[in-house]
Amino acid sequence: MGEPLAKPVLREAGGAEFRAAALGGAPSHARNARKDGFTLIEMMVALAVFSLAALALIRLEGATIRSTGILDETLIAQMVARNVAVEALTDAQPPAIGTASGAETNGGRNWAWTRTTSRLGDSGALRIDIGVTPGAGAPIARLMVVRPPTAGAAS
Repeated sequence: MGEPLAKPVLREAGGAEFRAAALGGAPSHARNARKDGFTLIEMMVALAVFSLAALALIRLEGATIRSTGILDETLIAQMVARNVAVEALTDAQPPAIGTASGAETNGGRNWAWTRTTSRLGDSGALRIDIGVTPGAGAPIARLMVVRPPTAGAAS
């Protein structure tokens, strides 16, 4: 009977030990909570940083989508300009000096083009400037080509 009784050790479901009676009823893991986890302010700061990063990615995605639309429109307008240039270069008769305009449908859209033809020196070569717009407004595609002098042109 001379052996002292040991203090009771209680276990939680998670396995953390604490001595309830010896330390005034405060479990030992409650004192170490600051070491084991995050405080509310740390969690709020982490959430704020994460939300700023997420917002930046969303804005970047929006800018990428807008750029893709502009690139698509510009690419089709350049194709229209090249088509007009090929027509002006391969016709049997050179285009008339001055400005001509027309419309084409390409990529399911209507495009307005303007072709300005001017002499390039005395050799009979022609400078052809082409601008393409998706409707009204400034051209979104421009192209300049030179048509060499034809065989019957005066030198």
